[in-house]
Amino acid sequence: MPYTLYRGDALTALAGIPDNSVDAVITDPPYNSGGRTSSERTGRSARAKYTSADAEHDLANFPGENRDQRSYGFWLTLLLTESYRATVESGTALVFTDWRQLPTTTDALQAAGWTWRGIASWHKPVSRPQKGRLKQSCEYIVWGTKGPVDANRNPVYLPGLYTASQPRKDRVHITQKPVEVMQELVKICPPGGTVLDPFTGSGTTGVAALREGRQFIGAELSEHYADIAEQRLRGALIQDDFELAGPEE
Repeated sequence: MPYTLYRGDALTALAGIPDNSVDAVITDPPYNSGGRTSSERTGRSARAKYTSADAEHDLANFPGENRDQRSYGFWLTLLLTESYRATVESGTALVFTDWRQLPTTTDALQAAGWTWRGIASWHKPVSRPQKGRLKQSCEYIVWGTKGPVDANRNPVYLPGLYTASQPRKDRVHITQKPVEVMQELVKICPPGGTVLDPFTGSGTTGVAALREGRQFIGAELSEHYADIAEQRLRGALIQDDFELAGPEE
């Protein structure tokens, strides 16, 4: 099979992945953000944080969203350290984050051993205006390499800005990323190489990797989302996504 999906805790799954066996880590960890105060961040569910009160979907919560700032930074460093060990020399890491956790994410990446190379932006054109404030219409992709960049290993030219709305018709996860954005990002992995995502969620990174001719290794703690990811990954093998959720009204 061109993919492997572990069910369970990301750190436990990573411990079983051999050294120097993946080419790129592309992941969207729980942000543990979504609040102005520590109590708002640690005391509310993912759905309460990231879904507006008037949302017309009823997507399931996901675990891992209640760490405070210090424990989040330590936890993310551990995960990126294990991911670093599993990655080949000159391999890459791309880690999604929001504006609140951007400083912590860049620190964790470097503490884990990666060489920080920059930040790309995912621009969401359909985002909520905020009276008297700047619109928060971007999330960010912190990226780095294990050692030097080897441009000859995978001579691609990728943009630093990606514009796409969050999925609506086939949305199955609260924080689901657009598959068209992920299909561009997985190109940082050489053709035929292996992409690792310790936070698989509904499987979008894996679907993108398979569509672009890459192998995929993922881990997902939620049984609900692991089931969805498994269906979508199987569907991607025949280039046919299953319709797992109806359109939002």
